Amino acid sequence: MEEEGFLHLAVTPVHAMAVKALPWHHRDPFDRLLVAQAAAESLRLLTAERLLARYGRHVVVV
Repeated sequence: MEEEGFLHLAVTPVHAMAVKALPWHHRDPFDRLLVAQAAAESLRLLTAERLLARYGRHVVVV
């Protein structure tokens, strides 16, 4: 992954706390963590899971 320019993003306490602030659009804890990470880091989460689009600008359905 590094060869393609991707970096690892570790889960931090900030990310874990951000999960608590998310509305319950989706029940999968791992997906919710990914959304929280994207929001906390001002990133975009690319996903095929259409339901996650309800979380707004940090989620892009591809």
